[in-house]
Amino acid sequence: MLVSRELRKKNIAEYLLYMWQVEDLLRANELSLDKVKSNIVEPYALPDEQSGELLQWYANLIDMMHQEDVKEKGHLQINRNVIINLTDLHLRLLKSPKVPFYSAAYYKALPFIVEFRTKSDGRDKNELENCFDALYMVWMMKLQKRAINEETLNATAEIGKFISMLSLYFKEDEEGKLDLESEE
Repeated sequence: MLVSRELRKKNIAEYLLYMWQVEDLLRANELSLDKVKSNIVEPYALPDEQSGELLQWYANLIDMMHQEDVKEKGHLQINRNVIINLTDLHLRLLKSPKVPFYSAAYYKALPFIVEFRTKSDGRDKNELENCFDALYMVWMMKLQKRAINEETLNATAEIGKFISMLSLYFKEDEEGKLDLESEE
């Protein structure tokens, strides 16, 4: 909860990937609050107030996962909303002549996005969700110490650069510092 709050302020992409990991962590604990308490919360040995707050946060997420029927797969609406907001900004950035480097990063990553989409089950997803799926897959493989081929690492590096740039613009936009209007 504390991590998610900080990531949400600093880097929307890292926040989203973290929240996807939390969803998977809750699933690995069978959406059981008792298991979450013993396997996730108690090992932190937090003061009672923080421990209770963290446990309540996990309980709320578990309730939402049940209500939204994402118990086995899929993402919570709060996380899908992040993708929706990022997609909206992405489209605005592509239309703006003020950010040519963004368009260049996107078009450099696009062949890798398309390739990942065709190799995965991502045909029904938008491009940004495919990007996050690719980044999340590599992140999980690294955590599991699984081998990752160089082609995949190169592809996700380009996707990562593009998503990183989008995240920076997202922060600027949220702070009211992003001006995409033409000066004509």
